[in-house]
Amino acid sequence: MKAPEGFDEFVVTRSARLLRTAYLLTNDWALAEDLLQTSLARAWTAWSRIEGDPEPYVRRILVNAYASWWRRRWTGERPTGDLPDRPLQGDPHARVDDRDEVWQALRRLPRKQRAVIVLRYFEDLSEAEIADALDCSVGTVKSQASRALAKLRMDTTLVPEGARA
Repeated sequence: MKAPEGFDEFVVTRSARLLRTAYLLTNDWALAEDLLQTSLARAWTAWSRIEGDPEPYVRRILVNAYASWWRRRWTGERPTGDLPDRPLQGDPHARVDDRDEVWQALRRLPRKQRAVIVLRYFEDLSEAEIADALDCSVGTVKSQASRALAKLRMDTTLVPEGARA
């Protein structure tokens, strides 16, 4: 079956950016590729109905697919008997560890808050564009961002060593 007009060009020019968004949501390249593939397949079937720039429409599909995937899976904490050691000061891998702590903190956020943070601070979308992508009001985007940032500020794993009590 032949692809709709303009779809192939869209996939070639916009897939890398959409894959980056998918990775930021999933933090796993394989899952991100699956998420993007699912989103593009859904967009392909709706391509003739999309008016204007298709990227916001496809991004919305991507975020909704991500949310529905995680509704089906339990993503709660899993207990472990061994706690990881904290790196020593001056550790050459400290930046990687810090980045991982940020990823872990993002993972602990609820789906909608995480989506708002990713779209706002990693994809640099406006509040109106995020509201459109998530099918909610601008006020909801603002409140979700505020709550997410408050949770990240309170996360003890993100507090600098010298600031810990």
